Parts: sequence; structure tokens; C-alpha cells
Amino acid sequence: MIDQNLVRLVAEAGQLAPDDLVIEVGPGTGTLTEELLVRAGRVVAVEIDRDLAKLLRERFASNVKFELIEGDALAGKHQLNPQLVQRISGSSRAKLVANLPYNIASPQVIELLMAGVDLLAFTVQKEVADRLRAGAGDDAYGPLSVMAAMLSRVEVMRTLPPQAFWPAPKIESALVRMTREDKLGADAAAFTKFVHGVFAFRRKTIRKALIQAGYPGEELVARLGLDPQARPETFSPEQWRQLFLAARA
Repeated sequence: MIDQNLVRLVAEAGQLAPDDLVIEVGPGTGTLTEELLVRAGRVVAVEIDRDLAKLLRERFASNVKFELIEGDALAGKHQLNPQLVQRISGSSRAKLVANLPYNIASPQVIELLMAGVDLLAFTVQKEVADRLRAGAGDDAYGPLSVMAAMLSRVEVMRTLPPQAFWPAPKIESALVRMTREDKLGADAAAFTKFVHGVFAFRRKTIRKALIQAGYPGEELVARLGLDPQARPETFSPEQWRQLFLAARA
């Protein structure tokens, strides 16, 4: 991000306090990092690129509030880096503020919410922002939309032009804020597995999708009084939770 006004805007979206632990994934050369260090109590930056990690160590070597985790923020598709999990669990108030690498943004924001991060403020491609805030029946609606709604309050604060970044991407970006509002608790991991499993058959009716995913579709549809011809993308997040609870009973 090369526009300093937008850098400040991203930092402000994090609503940072002096005792906050801030996680920054993909800090790059440290432009946003510098702004975060002024506002927060600690900044844990996660950078996979070896050359950028070296640059960050040198740039912030004298700042006691800065910590670098060199590696991937994700240990697997649905698993955070253990070092990152340790920092989150050891903090009373953790937040993510970052220009997220586009290829890992979708699974990462959900895993961070499930890990207990209180607030996420980040830039991401507009397509992902649309999926995060989509409602039932929208073209962009899917498992990511359901999980985001069940774990947080989603705000798309503004769109950002390609020229705000260097090198400029070929797509529009958006600034998103997700404030944790967990409606799943200990069921979150099992719920996300259920939703992804049934949504894999989104072109089928809900009855057939449930059966294909290994659940008693006929029984569940009858028990909940659902339209057996409705498709998975027409069900609200709360209806998905009711389906999950019935399937688990």
C-alpha cells in the first residue's frame, strides 16, 4: 500500500488501544507496521518471504514492541501457524490489522475468528469482501458468508483502487472490518465442516445435497419443515445452524 492516507485509514479501522496485541499478516516492507507500532502495545508480524523478513528485522530491530514470525500464517487449509495461535491465546485482546495476501485471506479470517481474535480490519480483493457480507440468495453467498455471519459482524468500509498498491493488482480491493460476535462457541469447527460438506453439492436440492454429504436428508427436511426442493444457497446462516444441530442430534 503506497498511499499513506489509506495506510492510516486501515490502521484506524482496527480501533487500536495501547494494550492491544496486533497481528499483521504479510507486512511486506513494513509501511503499515510502522503505523501500527505507534498505536498498539505489541505487533506480531507474520512474513513468509525470506528477503522481506530480513528487511523487517533490520527496520524494526530497535523496537521492543515488534515481533516477527517468519513463515506461513497457515499451517494447513484450516489450521493456523502454532506460533500465531500461541500469541493469540496468550493475549487478553488480539486484533488483526493487515493488507492480507489474497491467496490465503478466505480461510485465514475464519480461522482467526475461531481462534479468538476480537477484531479484524484488512484489505482484500473486492470479490472476497462481497462473499464475506453476502446474504442468502445472493450470487456471492456460500460457506464463507455463512461462517462470517455466525462468527462476526461484517462491515465493508470502502473500496480501494488498484493504484493504492504497488505493484497495482488487476482487480479492485476493499477495506473490511469484522467484529467478533461468536454464535457457535465450541461447535465452530464441526459447523464449518458440515456447511462446506453440504455446500459442495449446492446445485442440488437441499434434500439431495444432505444425502450426498452423508446425512439423512429426507428425515432432516421433514423434521425441520423445510422445502425439499430449495437449494443450499437459499438458507440463512441461522437455518444452517438449525440444520447442523438437527443433523448432529
